[in-house]
Amino acid sequence: MSVIRAFIAINISAEIEQRLKTISQDLQQSLHGMPVRWVPVENIHLTLKFLGDVSISNLDLLKKVLDSESLGHLPFEFSVGDLGAFPSVRRPRVIWVDVKAPPDLLALQRGIDNETARLGYAREERPFSPHLTLGRIARNASSDDARKISEVLSNVKVGYVGTAKVPAVFLYRSDLHPGGAIYSAIHSASLGSRQDPGKPGLSGHI
Repeated sequence: MSVIRAFIAINISAEIEQRLKTISQDLQQSLHGMPVRWVPVENIHLTLKFLGDVSISNLDLLKKVLDSESLGHLPFEFSVGDLGAFPSVRRPRVIWVDVKAPPDLLALQRGIDNETARLGYAREERPFSPHLTLGRIARNASSDDARKISEVLSNVKVGYVGTAKVPAVFLYRSDLHPGGAIYSAIHSASLGSRQDPGKPGLSGHI
């Protein structure tokens, strides 16, 4: 295969993952039977840049650019909490938990977007809105389904979930399979120094 689908993302800690799992399970019980495709919690990540199709021959250059950009940013933290939906809780299409974006996170995402644009990858059309996706409502969901989902989301309160440390960013490939996409981390880029960012979860189903 000469082309892969790829994206750049930040991993979350096992502690936050476990808390998100509880939130997701509670929502799934409350929305039982509703047309929602839930994201396996072990595969939740904070996407910084969706690259789309990437030529295998360009991977080394992309990795070098990601390494160089990442080293220009010091490790930082961000907090996770509060439940929301796109485009809104009243008209939900995507269910998510909010990421409180510090300036460091915004600067990192903007830098990655700028540098990958130099390589020919399209800039993000929408303003960066950091979040952790829990589920997606099916496109064929009825207006009655959407109303019921909205009512449940309006009555669910999710407070502070945790604080995530960011020592590195990861380049992932996405392979489509009948059971869903499989994500595999193929490169890590440390922030600020060549410290060990830790081993990412290397694959999962979405």
